[in-house]
Amino acid sequence: MTQQIPLTPEAIAGLEQPDGTLAVAPDVAYRRLAIVNVAFWGTPGSGDWVLIDAGLPGTAGIIRRAAAERFLDHPPRAIVMTHGHFDHVGVLETLANEWEVPVYAHPLEHPFLNGGQSYPPPDTRAGGGLMPLLAPLFPRSPVNVSRWLLPLPEDGSVPEMPGWRWLHTPGHAPGHVSLWREEDRLLVSGDAVVTTAQESAYAAATQAPELHGPPRYFTPDWISAAESARRLARLEPEILVPGHGRAMQGPALRSALHALARDFEAVAVPPHLRTP
Repeated sequence: MTQQIPLTPEAIAGLEQPDGTLAVAPDVAYRRLAIVNVAFWGTPGSGDWVLIDAGLPGTAGIIRRAAAERFLDHPPRAIVMTHGHFDHVGVLETLANEWEVPVYAHPLEHPFLNGGQSYPPPDTRAGGGLMPLLAPLFPRSPVNVSRWLLPLPEDGSVPEMPGWRWLHTPGHAPGHVSLWREEDRLLVSGDAVVTTAQESAYAAATQAPELHGPPRYFTPDWISAAESARRLARLEPEILVPGHGRAMQGPALRSALHALARDFEAVAVPPHLRTP
């Protein structure tokens, strides 16, 4: 049984813009690209902005148009990566080369972003729906943006994003990071926690609002994944922008996040890996 923590309509965050982008704060918005989100930080109408993650293959035009709508024709100052799975780096090479901007990621993710190493095979026994069975078809090979690739600073700051900090939240990927702004308690979680059942093709398509652990089929380290979820719950976020699913906010979000953290091993870990 997968983790299912329904979230009320009141918990859904985001004001939809004319182009389909959803704004959760004056300077933070995200855009759903089929089964995954990319996020934008920056003041609308300015050239002072950052792209967070780079979507699925074939989505460069959608990202460009959303960025142009929000920031005119200014390229971003940087691209910040939560991790390097195929659905987050789909057009990273295209956009980094086009915009000629630095790409920041945790050093442990660099092998997957500089052409050096493929991710491990997916867990087809993860259960919960069709996606784990399809996962062997998903790309695992690294992209290569070594020309632009830089490590996130050791002091926890996020380049070009004042007021933000990166948090190492491994488990789903060794160098996975989440982004946190204390001022308004806004969390960009990547895939450390998500708000839809990513294992289910139907749920991934409909975006039913439920809080879940990371996508099971591409999560190799469940001990670290549990600690990452608990670390995020301790932040008591007001707004959560996940890598998959809708943004959420408020007490219902925090309650669901604490429930996930408390029961993580029983509800998030695939059944065949749970301790009896």
